[in-house]
Amino acid sequence: MKNIFGLVVVLFLFSCSNKPVSEPDKLISEEVMEDILFDLSILQATQSYMPNKLNEKSINPETFIYEKYKIDSITYYQNKLYYAANPKKYKKIHKVVTERFNKLKIEADSLSIKEKADNKDKPKVKREILLDLPTQE
Repeated sequence: MKNIFGLVVVLFLFSCSNKPVSEPDKLISEEVMEDILFDLSILQATQSYMPNKLNEKSINPETFIYEKYKIDSITYYQNKLYYAANPKKYKKIHKVVTERFNKLKIEADSLSIKEKADNKDKPKVKREILLDLPTQE
């Protein structure tokens, strides 16, 4: 019984630690972590909505990230765990990533509007008219 009580007290003391996850040996800066999470999100979205695009180029999102940022999977996961254990830092990182997505969406929307405006000025050729054209024999 004393052993169980001692174990509970020790676990309680460790769980109340200010730093539940220690800083990784190879700490990735917050700015680089923002870039990694942004790029990984883009790749995962592409994989979900257009899986053939990545398959055609033989791109694996995780491998691409490791090569681009010259890290290994252990470094990535240790840093991900470290930042996730620090809610203020993690929230800040995700806020920046979200802002980047919003900016990218605004740019894409404005390009779409411009493209529609450009196409509005072009004469429209109806398919039926093209089918009725006389053929040269």
